[in-house]
Amino acid sequence: MFASMNRPIASLAGQRIWLIGASSGIGAALAEQALAAGAHVTLSARREAPLQALAARFDKAHVLAFDAVDLAAWPTAYAQLCAQMGEPDLLIFCAADYQPERVWDVRAARAEQMLKINLISVYCAIETVLPAMLARGRGGIGLIASVAGYMGLPNASVYGPSKAALINLAEILYSDLHPKGLDVYLINPGFVRTDLTAKNDFAMPALQTPQQAASAIWQGITDGAFEIHFPHRFTNTLKFLQLLPYRVRFALFERFLKIS
Repeated sequence: MFASMNRPIASLAGQRIWLIGASSGIGAALAEQALAAGAHVTLSARREAPLQALAARFDKAHVLAFDAVDLAAWPTAYAQLCAQMGEPDLLIFCAADYQPERVWDVRAARAEQMLKINLISVYCAIETVLPAMLARGRGGIGLIASVAGYMGLPNASVYGPSKAALINLAEILYSDLHPKGLDVYLINPGFVRTDLTAKNDFAMPALQTPQQAASAIWQGITDGAFEIHFPHRFTNTLKFLQLLPYRVRFALFERFLKIS
């Protein structure tokens, strides 16, 4: 009942990891720590220059720049990855877009682009890596969602629903894939100091660095956790708010978040 939901990993050394969205923020920090631990890591993102700069510091880093939103690019990218590194043991999807906006500021074209990055491209990743993982009967998929997906929060009119969808998807993936020997990780960070959160004009409680976030993620993965959320002093508060009746939750939002 209380055993790890996924298989613990004794060491990252020798693991073959594919990081989508590794050019900055949490993705880059995850790459640095995995490479320092001896993993083979393929770094993917649209921007090649930061990937090359990171890879130049490590012997076991591979650069594979492509646009995750381009559905047609995935088969070629995966073939190149397998030629360079072999089939990945672990895929972690870090790519994301965010725009703080109230619902009256949302524009459909911008929302469509954000949903393509945050959600649709994840299905491309899953379709690409899953057949080989299922054939081997082992492997892992990690999705970086967000505590913004726990409930409807102000200023997350498109970002929040996209992350809520990822939470739901990770649960479905676990139900389908765990019996087949695969591991699934649902990663729900609180506020992390990145280019995306720099867009916020409000106080961000328990703000963490990308390095702190990456350490928490690798700890959760090596421990075999399913949901990896952090920092607990913040995320547990949000989990408690989820349990409250809507009337109480909305009243608290109005009082403390100054919704208007």
